[in-house]
Amino acid sequence: MDKSKNKIGLWSAVGLGVGAMIGAGIFALMGQAGAIAGKAVYISFILGGIVAAISGYSLAKLGARFPAAGGIVEYLVQSFGVNVFTGGISVMLYLASLISLALLAKAFGSYAAALLNLKGSLIYTNIFALSIITLLGTIQYFGIKKVVKFQNVAIIITILILVVFATVGLIYMKPELMAPALYPSSNKILFSIAITFFSYEGFRIITNTAEDIVHPEKNLTKAIFISIGITMVIYTALAFAVFGNLEVDQVLEAKDYALAEAARPAFGVFGFTIISIAALFATSSSINAVLFATNNIAYQMAKNGELPGFFANPIGKTREGLIVSVVLTALLILFLDLLQIAAIGSITVLFIHAITHLGHLKLINKTKASKLLVALALITTLGVIVLFLKYSIKDSYTILILSVGVLALSFLIEFLIRAITKRKVNKTREGISGKIFR
Repeated sequence: MDKSKNKIGLWSAVGLGVGAMIGAGIFALMGQAGAIAGKAVYISFILGGIVAAISGYSLAKLGARFPAAGGIVEYLVQSFGVNVFTGGISVMLYLASLISLALLAKAFGSYAAALLNLKGSLIYTNIFALSIITLLGTIQYFGIKKVVKFQNVAIIITILILVVFATVGLIYMKPELMAPALYPSSNKILFSIAITFFSYEGFRIITNTAEDIVHPEKNLTKAIFISIGITMVIYTALAFAVFGNLEVDQVLEAKDYALAEAARPAFGVFGFTIISIAALFATSSSINAVLFATNNIAYQMAKNGELPGFFANPIGKTREGLIVSVVLTALLILFLDLLQIAAIGSITVLFIHAITHLGHLKLINKTKASKLLVALALITTLGVIVLFLKYSIKDSYTILILSVGVLALSFLIEFLIRAITKRKVNKTREGISGKIFR
């Protein structure tokens, strides 16, 4: 592929990040976070954004020093070398990305079915989900320029709709519904950060543009901070618009489509329809960004020998790993109930972030990052994991058990690939890379 013709600018990278973050997160997670933090959920979104920005600083510094399409996969290799540990964590990241894709596709399918009065039908939900993942896979077949063009159009439409909704929602809001006396305990606000942080998690997608972005040493950090800032403002305004117009019990009743329900007081059925359409644009935008990142992760893993070499083979203006990822995502859509796995995916990604920040501490002299901020990123990420588990296991240990299961499966896959390929590790001047076996 001709890199010179496939470079993208700062704002295209910002579009990828904002699209990945807003995606299904704000549409599905507003109600979920509100179920814990209630009227104070806007505080949780602000705190979640701050935690994401700290983590983003660490990843941006790594990306600027080691610009690679694989993002976190490359940072793990630079920190720990190519071995069973980095291989297992990389496989876990790939699996988490596939789970995220399936969840987003399911969300798209659910909104599409509801919009057409077909809600409750699993068949139609799956048909719409498979259609969007196939369509976006086809778009990405034609290269990075097609990816960012679609992303820019989708995210502009989404943001315009959400800004109009938030503005009108703020105008019509009832201040008495946001009185501090209605806030829950501070513990509940802290527990909900685990959910609101996950709604920002898409910022890491920007690090996967490192090989394609112009001047990554400058633009990666800018793109991450700008995208998190834009998203935080939108999330906070929407939180006021929703909880300033609905009672908490109304939000809980419609938590899977809280934004659309909050549009009814000002816009009626028309508002519900428009917000549902925005959800379709947002989820498709997020799928587009995550699929792009997943393809780059698979490519980097193939270069390192952590996946079979055909994942890195060129096809069209992309790589064969894209086709494999689309097929595997389709299987997840068809055969798995992903409601519980959503929690597993969030814990898995947070765990990978923590390992990445830990590795960054070994590379501080190379990245020239602030040791204090990188350590803070590690501590806050671990803290979010603990809060999430503390809240989720109070009723059941299922989430914890399944999370450990994903970890075990990742390393099992790594051991099997090593045994089959019998690959050797080749050291290079900048780091370590594995030989690709075809």
